[in-house]
Amino acid sequence: MGWFSAPEYWLGRLVLERGIAAVYLIAFVAAARQFRALIGEHGMLPVPQFLARVTFRDVPSIFHFRYSDRFFAAVAWFGAALSAAIVAGVAGLVPLWAAMLMWLVLWVLYLSIVNVGQTWYSFGWESLLLETGFLAIFLGNDHVAPPVLTMWLARLLLFRLEFGAGLIKLRGDRCWRDLTCLYYHHETQPMPGPFSWFFHHLPKPLHRIEVAGNHFAQLVVPFALFAPQPVASIAGTIVVITQLWLVASGNFAWLNWLTILLGCSVIDVSSASAVLSIPQQPAMTEPPAWFAVLVIAFAAVSVFLSYWPVRNMISRRQRMNMSFNPFHLINTYGAFGSIGRTRYEVVIEGTDEPTITRQTVWKEYEFKGKPGPVDKLPRQWAPYHLRLDWLMWFAAISPHYAYPWLRAFLVRLLENDPPTLRLLRRNPFPGSPPKFVRAQLYHYRFTTARELIRERAWWHRTLEGLYVPPVALEKVHRATP
Repeated sequence: MGWFSAPEYWLGRLVLERGIAAVYLIAFVAAARQFRALIGEHGMLPVPQFLARVTFRDVPSIFHFRYSDRFFAAVAWFGAALSAAIVAGVAGLVPLWAAMLMWLVLWVLYLSIVNVGQTWYSFGWESLLLETGFLAIFLGNDHVAPPVLTMWLARLLLFRLEFGAGLIKLRGDRCWRDLTCLYYHHETQPMPGPFSWFFHHLPKPLHRIEVAGNHFAQLVVPFALFAPQPVASIAGTIVVITQLWLVASGNFAWLNWLTILLGCSVIDVSSASAVLSIPQQPAMTEPPAWFAVLVIAFAAVSVFLSYWPVRNMISRRQRMNMSFNPFHLINTYGAFGSIGRTRYEVVIEGTDEPTITRQTVWKEYEFKGKPGPVDKLPRQWAPYHLRLDWLMWFAAISPHYAYPWLRAFLVRLLENDPPTLRLLRRNPFPGSPPKFVRAQLYHYRFTTARELIRERAWWHRTLEGLYVPPVALEKVHRATP
């Protein structure tokens, strides 16, 4: 079965496998550290109440059989430990069947988390991690040469990811077609990074070049992924470079990093060795027959399931980031079909005064990632994912996105709930909880260079109005979704 193996991609497979395991590690750690406040038994959107409304068939998850916060924590930390083991190379030391089992366990555990995560896990990169994680089951390990079918499926996934994102932009906001979207995007994106201020202030002609380059990378380059080498490797390199540019300009969890890993998987050893010092190829054997049968079956199922995302991709009513099955396999992707021109932020404040007057002093809660105090430079968090901070960006766009978790969030602030407070950067009431909390809506914009020097502030903000009026604990019941 010489046609089945692609030894020239052993390095691309190594990077892809270790990278997927590293992203799994980050995802499991993020789940373990944030779940109690978000979806725990006493969280804002409790898992037990959600499971009471859904079936295993619609939402497959091991938590249907049992749920407790302690069990969820055990699942998340076990997933993190198993991911770390694969990053360290354990999957290359065990038999092929054992390596496949390790990848399968990771996928089942993370699927179980995503499917009960509700709004907090409704991001496209969750589906992307599950799809790439399932594909990793069929990549083999150090004992066998990479299966050519699996490597091509990785390439097809990268094509769907990039070309779908390019189409959604071309069909969406007019600013993508007139090359002006980056006049606004760096300022209005969900979670700016430490360099976003500088990207925003690049000359406008360069912004237009950026958009044109993005169209080229997402609408033209993906077709070159299927060209003979070294053209395909050049296309993969272009994907990697453009994604690194996005990593530097904002915080998008692990979306860009998974795309980078898929881009690396396209590069063959001969192309990589032209610019890098590549270690000697390890000894690899032909795969066993049972493995070949499983890979061929997986490829056939993947082609069958591709019908729905391809139909969506060519449709004029293309949808972004959609799964067509409860297992998040062979999905459709895309982001920023429309770009906001104005940035709004919901700012949460509290007071420990027993009555509210015009002289009441309100103290602001600070979040870890989302913009708050104007003198704070945004931090780099990606590939780690701050789920509450991302949902606060959506809440500022429309109160619809804040239902029903925001009310529960405010109640937990009134209680100084420890798991909730651990999601924040600073609690202005460390000794005792506030008497009242409220939410204000502000218009934010990046300062100019002169304003930055004069005011030592990265942001300028203007109060737009009240988002949620003051609430006290004795006047509200614990929120239930």
